[in-house]
Amino acid sequence: MTARKGGLTLHITVTGKAAHSGVNHADGASAIGALAAKVGRLHAMTDYAAGITTNVGTFRGGRTHNTVADRAECELDIRFVAVGQLDDILARVEAILAAEDVPGTAASYERGHLFMPLEERHSSDLFARYRQAAADVGFDVGGEFTGGCADSGFTAALGVPSLCGLGPVGGGAHTDQEWCRLDTLVPRAQALAVTIAGL
Repeated sequence: MTARKGGLTLHITVTGKAAHSGVNHADGASAIGALAAKVGRLHAMTDYAAGITTNVGTFRGGRTHNTVADRAECELDIRFVAVGQLDDILARVEAILAAEDVPGTAASYERGHLFMPLEERHSSDLFARYRQAAADVGFDVGGEFTGGCADSGFTAALGVPSLCGLGPVGGGAHTDQEWCRLDTLVPRAQALAVTIAGL
């Protein structure tokens, strides 16, 4: 890969006030209602042209069907293509969470896993060397961009020339149909060795 997105997971918690949903509903403050109102705005931050996606992948809360929920939580996955985008994204998330969508509720977040992006500017020179090594071994290779995260983003974020995904050709990642073309394993390893030796 010559470029990858960075990613950050946020664990978002909303607290409210429990109340019986039939007897004293008005005394409650629904954390579920507040978080549900925020999810739409969090999803609306997705900007395909800028390479930014936001996704609430889990959502849970409440105690029983007849209790106004005093707590709700979700996990927000954020993807971005450049290190410089992250501060603005977090500022926008914080503004959404600061809004009191339901009176008597409050939202906060904890940062989870962070992967920095592999920006193409940190891979282009090294990729030219690898591409030549691949040609010397006998195969052609093109650069690829993916929305998946990897450790290569950490070295790239430090300005270190970085590439990743130089192993054998495969597909179907993280599924029961994941596969690998065994005939590509040796040539790919040879191209990598030639690249390293050339450095």
